[in-house]
Amino acid sequence: MADGGMQPLEIMPDAGNARLFRDALGRFATGVTLISIMGPDGPMGFTASSFASLSLDPPLVLWSPARASHRYPHFAAAEHYSIHVLGQDQADWPTRFARGGPGFEGLSWRASREGVPVLAGTLARFDCRRHATHDGGDHLIIVGQVLRLTLEEGAPLVFANSRFGGFAG
Repeated sequence: MADGGMQPLEIMPDAGNARLFRDALGRFATGVTLISIMGPDGPMGFTASSFASLSLDPPLVLWSPARASHRYPHFAAAEHYSIHVLGQDQADWPTRFARGGPGFEGLSWRASREGVPVLAGTLARFDCRRHATHDGGDHLIIVGQVLRLTLEEGAPLVFANSRFGGFAG
């Protein structure tokens, strides 16, 4: 090779090398979001890095919960939800909302106009109404129409190579 580097690993993704596929996906740094809904027993949160913008007119965003999640049925059925874009000062929130974590316990929240639990202090929040859902293999693609948003200053929380961190620009 002209640059003296090693030849990159080339694979065909399948069930036998799922870890390599995940590792390759992990090379793409993403922001970190917390999706919130009002569940049957109170506020529920779901950490997701699968958030993306979709359309400016109408204002649409999407995210994709894993079908294997025990919270999946509640989020898949939610008519309204809020997407919170996390900042570096919320670096402990992803584990807080992981399976077995304390979730909303000890956090101050209020209900949006649609009854969705919302948290203050995040970099952005998108209050959404479900617009459409699409099959996404082992995930569901949920498209939401943005009804309202909030915006604050701060440094984004970033996820890459299976770790949370900051952005050094």
